[in-house]
Amino acid sequence: MELKNRILRTLEDRRGEYVSGEELAAGAGVSRNAVWKCIRSLKREGYAIASAKNRGYVLLPENDVLSAEGVEKFLDGGFSVKVLRRVDSTNDAAKELAASAPAWTAVIAEEQRRGRGRYERPFFSPAGSGLYMSVILRPQIPASESLFITACAAVAVCEAIEKVSGKYAEIKWVNDVYIHGKKVCGILTEASFDVESGGVAYAVVGIGINVKKTEFPPALKERATAVFEDGEYPPDGRAALAAAVLERLKYYCERIGERTFYSEYKRRSFVIGRHVEVVSGNLSGEAEVLDLDENCFLIVRFSDGSVRRLSAGEVSIKL
Repeated sequence: MELKNRILRTLEDRRGEYVSGEELAAGAGVSRNAVWKCIRSLKREGYAIASAKNRGYVLLPENDVLSAEGVEKFLDGGFSVKVLRRVDSTNDAAKELAASAPAWTAVIAEEQRRGRGRYERPFFSPAGSGLYMSVILRPQIPASESLFITACAAVAVCEAIEKVSGKYAEIKWVNDVYIHGKKVCGILTEASFDVESGGVAYAVVGIGINVKKTEFPPALKERATAVFEDGEYPPDGRAALAAAVLERLKYYCERIGERTFYSEYKRRSFVIGRHVEVVSGNLSGEAEVLDLDENCFLIVRFSDGSVRRLSAGEVSIKL
């Protein structure tokens, strides 16, 4: 671990508490001047660090620069967290690592230049206000069950949001999370399949969450929202949320075969019983959502009375 990361980990673990330069130097086995250089570098990167004579250095409670150290302090282990300042797409960055990185490697970025959702739609990813994260998974499941990974992620995000903010989150089939009728999160799962076994070689789950209230583009203003409104955001909010998502995602993905996610996914669905516009392959039109089966297929009845099970596609709520 680089010296700067070791210094930051100590400050994160003791956030809000002054740590003397002498203690930091002794713990890292370096000079106090080396510590000072690291602190100066961290400040240039945006970390809110204060210093006081005869007291040392303190990472202020209001610091909200994401770091691996800041996320990992909320985790019990079992994850490898990498935080980048800016990327084109966290999914692309994770896929570059997937050949050699272990399962449960998470790539988190402060900003995405070309964040995307399904069908290559752009995902608004400004710096400092959201959580943009992709996780490498190596599930032992057949290709036909890859949809369950997205379902697990949707439930994990809902539960993490509720844990950190106290707000109830719902799922719009198949991969969007909503709060108060507006989208707060999109999920994009991309997988590589093993032709010989017919299974999933690896999967990358991309999760983009609007965390802090921000100025959305005009096209999104009426449809998007954030987890926290002005004045609601807690210290370490994004780091705590990232850790909660990772823990719940791991819990559900390790139990995919048991369909542990299913009851919660269905309970949080807000399309069941609603009239929607459906686009699924060559099917399209207005339909009523009747149910969600154990395979996460949406059961709908079209206006001509025909009932279909949809394994993929998207729906929009009829107002």
